[in-house]
Amino acid sequence: MRDQPHTEDDATPEIWTGRATNRVQWLLALAGAACLALGIKLAVDSAWTSGITALTMSVVGCIAAGLLVIFGTLAFVHVDLRLDRECVEVRCGHIGLPRRRIPLSHVAGADFTALVTPRQWGGWGYRWRPEKGTAVVVRRGEGIVLSLWDGHTFTVTVDNAESAVRVIRARLRSITPGTAA
Repeated sequence: MRDQPHTEDDATPEIWTGRATNRVQWLLALAGAACLALGIKLAVDSAWTSGITALTMSVVGCIAAGLLVIFGTLAFVHVDLRLDRECVEVRCGHIGLPRRRIPLSHVAGADFTALVTPRQWGGWGYRWRPEKGTAVVVRRGEGIVLSLWDGHTFTVTVDNAESAVRVIRARLRSITPGTAA
C-alpha cells in the first residue's frame, strides 16, 4: 500500500501519513478467540464432577490465554505513522496503543532501510534490543530508522518509507538540534 505517492519534485506535505499492515496477525487473533471459546465451553458444558480445581484452572487458563492472544495480536495488526512539522508519531493497532511521539528536535537523522524483519528484532510488535535500539515491527519489508540525538535509534516498518525519509530530512534541515520545533 502506498499512502503518499511523491516524486522528488513534490513539495513537502504539511502532514505525511503512512501505514503498514500485517494480515497474519488476524490468524493469531483467531487462535486466541478459539482458546477463549474453549474456556467458555469448558465452563458451560462440563459436569464439574471430575474435580473443581482442575476444571477451574483449565477454564481460567483458556480464557486468560485467549484474551492475552487476542489483545496482544490485535494491537499489532497495523502501525500508523504521522509526521507533521513538530514530531513523528507512531500508533499501533486499532486503539492506537502503544504510541510513541518523537519531537523532530530530538531526531539527528533518518535513513531508509529496504528490509526490516521480525527475526531481526525477535518478533512482531514493539521491540527493544540494547544493541539495536527500539522498533515497531508489524510486517517484513521497508522501514525508517531514526537516529536520535541521545544516541538511540527508533525503527518502524511503514509503506513508502523512502518518501517519509525525504520528508523527515527536509524538516530536519529547518530545525536546530535540541530546540523545540
